Amino acid sequence: MCGIVGYIGPKQAQGILVEGLRKLEYRGYDSAGLAVYNGETLGVCKAEGRLSELEHRLSLRSLPGQLGIGHTRWATHGRPSDENAHPHMDMAQRFAVVHNGIIENYLELKEELLAKGCSFQSETDTEVVAHLLADQWDGDLVSTVRKVVRRMKGAYALAIVSEYEPDKLIAVRLASPLIVGIGEGENFIASDIPAILEHTRDFYVLEDGEMAVLTRDDVRLMKTDGEPVERETLRVDWDIVKAEKGGYDHFMLKEIHEQPRAIRDTLTGRVKGGQADLSREIALSPEEIREIERIHFVACGTAYHAGLVGKYVIEELVRIPVEVDVASEYRYRNPILTPRTLVVVVSQSGETADTLAALREAKKAGSRVLAITNVVGSTVAREADDVFITQAGPEIAVASTKAYTSQLIAIYLLGLYLARIRRTRSEAELAEVVKHLEELPELAERTLEMEDTIRRLAAEIAKKEDLFYIGRGLDYAVSLEGSLKLKEITYIHSEAYTAGELKHGTLALIEEGVPVIALATQTSLYDKMVSNIEEVKARGAQVLGLALEGDAELHKLADEVLTIPRTLSFLTPVLTVIPLQLLAYHACVARGYDVDKPRNLAKSVTVE
Repeated sequence: MCGIVGYIGPKQAQGILVEGLRKLEYRGYDSAGLAVYNGETLGVCKAEGRLSELEHRLSLRSLPGQLGIGHTRWATHGRPSDENAHPHMDMAQRFAVVHNGIIENYLELKEELLAKGCSFQSETDTEVVAHLLADQWDGDLVSTVRKVVRRMKGAYALAIVSEYEPDKLIAVRLASPLIVGIGEGENFIASDIPAILEHTRDFYVLEDGEMAVLTRDDVRLMKTDGEPVERETLRVDWDIVKAEKGGYDHFMLKEIHEQPRAIRDTLTGRVKGGQADLSREIALSPEEIREIERIHFVACGTAYHAGLVGKYVIEELVRIPVEVDVASEYRYRNPILTPRTLVVVVSQSGETADTLAALREAKKAGSRVLAITNVVGSTVAREADDVFITQAGPEIAVASTKAYTSQLIAIYLLGLYLARIRRTRSEAELAEVVKHLEELPELAERTLEMEDTIRRLAAEIAKKEDLFYIGRGLDYAVSLEGSLKLKEITYIHSEAYTAGELKHGTLALIEEGVPVIALATQTSLYDKMVSNIEEVKARGAQVLGLALEGDAELHKLADEVLTIPRTLSFLTPVLTVIPLQLLAYHACVARGYDVDKPRNLAKSVTVE
């Protein structure tokens, strides 16, 4: 969950590293630090808090040199502090290490090193690596690193530099993302592409059990056992502006407004002749698709909520049983998996640790795995049998928005494709759905036009400390996502409930003045939902309704009503979620909190 950047070349490393960390701060912001070789020794500067604190310290004491590594931290072992900030060094300060992940056997290694007289300065598992490097030093940096990683268990991305061989920068990956950027007379490493995109567009993506040895003029890839690795570079054609705010106040607002484009791009190339065509994404033959007996959606957080929509959509279109699981629980409930189970793992980053573990459990059981992810070359993309790459583009804000709607589009296309192959719906019925699906980018743009009204409503929501969302059917699934968006960036206590359960306990929480956001876009459940709204109004709730355009009934009941353009009922989640995202965003701004970096959270959860 931390961010790593490294540089070796003819330029001063400090500025490159700090700028890289600024692009990676969404991955963690408890502390940050640099280690730079100045021609004689390794200089280290690190600080608790945001990157700005590190920059302040560097303004008082810069770190000259042309080789360095940097780190921005999301704490897993040890509280946020100067001492626990990376980089970590050995006692003689000859090695510097930054690390993303968890060394599961660090206590065992630490006890061994303590017995040899090592003195530890931090509470982290990472410091063990620095001391191990000194303990195992054999006169060759690559050989020593290989020996050290053989001793380690867990998940890690490591960047290592040493005074002994200041012409090298070493990168190692196991279950935590790490990429290598190829320049001219200079080379880079980073946790994510945007960190170094302004310097290069050519990358290697390290795979598990691989390491890279970087010099100014060369990059060697090898297995951690020393076996050479040959790989083509990945050329990234992203416009660098995509990784910047583009004139918006925050990344989250920019990404909310990018959703029409993200929807359109995710549809592109996947509709042919009025039908969904995923033959490039899914290698299963029609016969194999017809043999699927059950589908499992497995994901975390926002992606899990996309999976809940997927259950409704796939069961409606394909008439096949669908289960939805939180990835962190999946392995531990001993799920029933067979070769005729299709497991769909959903992850924006493609590096979510719990989702990866679920993927591997499913493959071990012989099930087919389809990954829906936003990142080409991610671990999920490489390990799944089939891959659907959404086209959301880089998502920087911790609170996911455009990744969610892109995941929904992927799920709709999956449902349409399976229904076509299994012949559970006629070609005409499917073509009608596709027609409405292709209208969604324009409808999303129209939905965004209500932002001024939402800003006004959010100013009132921002004054509250408790809030409830209710909905039925697909509206309930979207309510969960709306509630998550609100609580994760505004810190308002928020809960989502299926409206039909109000009388079974939840109604006891409704009292005078309590805000309730009621979603009523599902026509088959509309009358029931109206009754549920009447129930909370009778107890004094302040109701903000969300309905389809032209709905006159809800205006009679709710205190305020927002409307979305009309579309097919099971496509409404793509539109319904947009006002909820904007409501959370503007409430957060009104409360004065950091929209893009909510407390205690990080963008990519790469440890269990």
